[in-house]
Amino acid sequence: METVVVAAGSNLGDRLKNLQHAAHFLEEISSGAVQKASIWESEPVGGAKFTFYNSVAKINTAYSPSSLLQMLKEFEQVCGREKNPERWGPRILDLDIIRFGNLVIENENLIIPHPEYSRRLFVLLPMNEIDGSWVDVTTRKSMSTMLSEAPEIEIKKTNFDW
Repeated sequence: METVVVAAGSNLGDRLKNLQHAAHFLEEISSGAVQKASIWESEPVGGAKFTFYNSVAKINTAYSPSSLLQMLKEFEQVCGREKNPERWGPRILDLDIIRFGNLVIENENLIIPHPEYSRRLFVLLPMNEIDGSWVDVTTRKSMSTMLSEAPEIEIKKTNFDW
């Protein structure tokens, strides 16, 4: 059994319902209780034009990293996510594995820890709520160091639950 942190984001459609739908899915596939951070609203990164709702959840799983990734991507498609040719473009739902225990994986389909998370306040701020003692297994940076080094963006915590 491994502890996994999954980031969730949405900037199309009913963003809150999209995250709530993702929460139900994560509860179905987790082997224990799901710990969810607050929902944060942030400016888009890259080509996305609308603000995002973002959060992270901590789950427990016996699935392999590749099996879990496949399940997350299939769920995104079930929710209506289209294969977007634009990197960081708009999306109904985006689910990413940020960490999987203390594994380090780098292949053409999967990189863990997620290669972008340490530069994304919309991942770090919610992750700090539920996984604040995390130390990146590749860089050895603490959560507080990553938070202080991440580029500033416009972001605020919401009062919504997912």
